[in-house]
Amino acid sequence: MSFRSLVTAAVAGALLFAGNAYAQDKTKVRFTLDWKYQGLHAFVFWAKDKGYFDAEGLDVAIDQGTGSSATVTRIVSGTYDAGFGDVNAIIQLAGTKPGEQPKMVYMIYNKAPFALITKASSPIKTIKDVVGKKLGTPAGGAAGQLFPALAKANGFDAASVPVVNMAPNLQEQMLLTDQVDFSAIFTVTSYINLFGMKVDPDKDIRWFYYSDLGLDLYSNGIMVSQKMLKENPKAVKGLVKALNRALIDVAAKPDEAIALMMKVEPLMNADLEKKRLLYAIKTHFVSAETDEIGIGAIKPERMAKAIGTLVETYKLPNTPTVADIFDSSFLPPKSERVLKSAM
Repeated sequence: MSFRSLVTAAVAGALLFAGNAYAQDKTKVRFTLDWKYQGLHAFVFWAKDKGYFDAEGLDVAIDQGTGSSATVTRIVSGTYDAGFGDVNAIIQLAGTKPGEQPKMVYMIYNKAPFALITKASSPIKTIKDVVGKKLGTPAGGAAGQLFPALAKANGFDAASVPVVNMAPNLQEQMLLTDQVDFSAIFTVTSYINLFGMKVDPDKDIRWFYYSDLGLDLYSNGIMVSQKMLKENPKAVKGLVKALNRALIDVAAKPDEAIALMMKVEPLMNADLEKKRLLYAIKTHFVSAETDEIGIGAIKPERMAKAIGTLVETYKLPNTPTVADIFDSSFLPPKSERVLKSAM
């Protein structure tokens, strides 16, 4: 082999070694979404596609979810390190098995997207009319998990309502075909799904929003395992920084965000998913509160009230503190978390 060939081989070997070393130096993070791929998940894939995870030294694998409450179970089992899921499920676990619960580090749904829906022709005209009627909900769905709290807040027993579980993608269909009388849903999922089924969600469906019926709760955000918190806080901080940066970008560039999601899931309806993304941002992600404290943050007194509500409703043996549920220490500065409700 000539001298030049030896030098070329040596350089190539060094570059390959450096590339492998760089890949090995990255922290692997197994991340679960709350649901099947949707337009509102664009911020997670944006962080990956734009190199925001790479910039923080993270190698993030993203999987679909089966329900926002199920995100907690997936993380506790050790299958996932972090995910997008429901803070109320964290509270319930912390109230029964303190210390095992994941911790939320970035709030996204400032206003919880929980509602009951029924057909406009239904005899269910007030919340108490659901007594004795069949409720449809996926087993891991947060709205269904929180139905007992809603019932208590409105003076009736959740046990008086029979529950029918179904796959998430059958929820609206089973309502429309009268297999259930009403459904406990995520607004951002069902509102757009109904459009896709040629149903006008504003005219053909009656809505009962949890936030209007005594449950002023937070909902989905980014949560991480206790193990990740203790063993790699740097990775937690990097994950939050990357996702916050991506969320701000996606809100400013929804068309580009949906184009990215179409690469992830080509069977999506781009127009409907853009509607879903914008609906989620305007209706649930931003509010007067996020204008004040920045997206990602919470008000401790509001969270404490939510904890008290769930402890009383579910008769939890322990009352978690706000610090048991949410850790604000990983949040970027407020100036980097501005997403205005007037957008």
